Amino acid sequence: MIKTNNKNSIKRTLEDNVISIVVGIIISIVFFVTIYPFWYCIVLSFNEGTDALRGGIYLWPRKFTFDNYYAVIGIEYIPMAFFVSVCRTLIGTILCVAFTGLFAYSISHENLIGRKLYITAMLIIMYFSGGLIPQYMLYKNLGLMNTFWVYIIPNLFAAFNAVIMMNAFREVPKSLEEAAIIDGANDMRVFFQIILPVTMPTMATMALYSGVWHWNTWTDSAFFISNKNLKTLSNIMINLINQSESAAQTLVGNLNQSQVTYTSMTLRPAAMIICVLPIVAVYPFLQKYFVKGVMIGSIK
Repeated sequence: MIKTNNKNSIKRTLEDNVISIVVGIIISIVFFVTIYPFWYCIVLSFNEGTDALRGGIYLWPRKFTFDNYYAVIGIEYIPMAFFVSVCRTLIGTILCVAFTGLFAYSISHENLIGRKLYITAMLIIMYFSGGLIPQYMLYKNLGLMNTFWVYIIPNLFAAFNAVIMMNAFREVPKSLEEAAIIDGANDMRVFFQIILPVTMPTMATMALYSGVWHWNTWTDSAFFISNKNLKTLSNIMINLINQSESAAQTLVGNLNQSQVTYTSMTLRPAAMIICVLPIVAVYPFLQKYFVKGVMIGSIK
């Protein structure tokens, strides 16, 4: 209970203090359970692999080293895979946001011919997939197998993002579009010069969604790419994480065996940190748009 005195000041009772302490303890436990696994991966990635086999590492490295990261970065195809992943993420995100945005902008107008058909098709592909084998055959017939464009063309449209964008575009006053059209602007100019700047928080949020997905996904690289020069970083890292002890040693075994201190136990967290780090570095720059963009696109 909260009591007030004659001076209108708020006085906390014993019950209030107990509740605050309990809530603080619960929040601390949740925070620890959420953060500690990631922190443990960081600690393990900076510890010598042979020393980590002894166990007993919890809060900080017992024998600090960069050997795990040197070993992972020293994998033969890592530089090219990193370049492919960066190109895929940048190109794929820009084209996906533009293509999906144009679709969402079109269906946000109720006078669009065939609007219900487009919306129905969009909702169907949100919940149903053709399956891996038909997808493989389609890409093969289209000549996308073992090409960079297998990462881009099939992922130009994101149905979930289209729904969020469509709702955001509906919030834009029609008077802005009408004024631009009266001044002689066509639909493309209205979209890129009027609609996009107004809905920038939503578009930045959708770019974050698309960029994280492009960076993290590894299945298309595993199923549709056999050329090692076109493999993505996430695919190589997932292979490293899934390798056995001997296979991991062979994969990065280009060092003198007398100097090897890493094991698969420490290589795996190092690989995970390398994959996560670029997204963690980019996220703070888009965080300010995140909540606002989702709210604008969700309220309708």
